[in-house]
Amino acid sequence: MSTSISPLTAADAASVARIQAVCYGPALIEGEALYARRLASPAHCSLGVRDDDGSLVAYLAAYWSVPGAVTPLHGDFTVREDADTLYLHDIAVLPARAGRGLAHALLDAVWSVAHARDVYWAALVSVQETEMFWRRQGFKPAPSSAELDSYGAGALYMTCERVPGLRS
Repeated sequence: MSTSISPLTAADAASVARIQAVCYGPALIEGEALYARRLASPAHCSLGVRDDDGSLVAYLAAYWSVPGAVTPLHGDFTVREDADTLYLHDIAVLPARAGRGLAHALLDAVWSVAHARDVYWAALVSVQETEMFWRRQGFKPAPSSAELDSYGAGALYMTCERVPGLRS
């Protein structure tokens, strides 16, 4: 079965919530209504992987932000006129589709979108012991705001610079 990557829309909120519910612990579930608002925000640049039948099997919730800003858990994406950073809020792949490179495909695709906007910095909050995955993508721990506390113990703010043509 082949897949394709496309931008997410507010109509994808239920599918995002369904995938999130099987990939994240209960304390990190944010819900369909919040994702509908996020995906309607002009700040979002979220992408999804779809099967041939159009069903969503993986997603990357992302938006344009600034260094050091952390969207608190259950918070809306903030529109920033001075956005110069790609914020990777949430990435998830259905367990049945894991191990097929979908997360990496989403990351490559969103970096292409960022580079088209001349954005070379990204930031995220690592949760659920994903720090090593993000380090392999070139991210490093960085100082952040108090909103990081909303993610619970072990959450880590990380940043990365990705210059076109160079892979970490």
